[in-house]
Amino acid sequence: MKIKTIQITAGRGPVECCWVVAQVLKYLIEDIKKAKINYTLLQREHGTENRTLQSATIQLQGKELESFLIDWLGTIQWIGKSSFRKFHKRKNWFIGIYEIESKTTTAINENEVQYQAIRSSGPGGQHVNKVSSAIRATHKPTSIQVLVMDSRSQHQNKKIALKRLQEKIAEHNIAQLQSEIKNQWENHLNLQRSNPIRVFKGSDFKIQKKEKNYKSKRNQLKTDLRKQLK
Repeated sequence: MKIKTIQITAGRGPVECCWVVAQVLKYLIEDIKKAKINYTLLQREHGTENRTLQSATIQLQGKELESFLIDWLGTIQWIGKSSFRKFHKRKNWFIGIYEIESKTTTAINENEVQYQAIRSSGPGGQHVNKVSSAIRATHKPTSIQVLVMDSRSQHQNKKIALKRLQEKIAEHNIAQLQSEIKNQWENHLNLQRSNPIRVFKGSDFKIQKKEKNYKSKRNQLKTDLRKQLK
């Protein structure tokens, strides 16, 4: 499975754009669920007003993420009247959705795990004290360790240790990624306000479908033909 991280951002936009980020996040999560893609909400930067977000970051895990994201990555436009500033004339607001490049690793190579058998401690009688059934597993690249003594079987403890180590490294990777997100402010600064990938309209935030205008194309062809005949 592939893993991708995306960020929804209002850029330097006003409070209305932060409101749009919060609305788009809801809409995007619904779409993610419909596509049966696993997701983790890594970060939400709240805006200055209630129910607004400066940015939100989501980690996606699935098989065909590229085909899903092709309809989401880019500029998002909302056409509507501001509810924060009654007499504001502007009706077009823009936010962006970008992919974040991460340097964190997403999987464990078992060759990078060092296992050490040690004697178990605690209840269990003489067998526990004399047999080295407990396992300490260390992930060498990160120095993350787990100690497992759940079973009297060394083999079983080794399997449990690997699983717990994977969970701890996943938590470590998310923490690292959250740190990277804070340093990637260029997405907030380079918001493009042209060729939106999606357009929403009105206070109910309905998606606006792109309608093909064949009439304008026909008129353009007629104009070009007249020029050629002159």
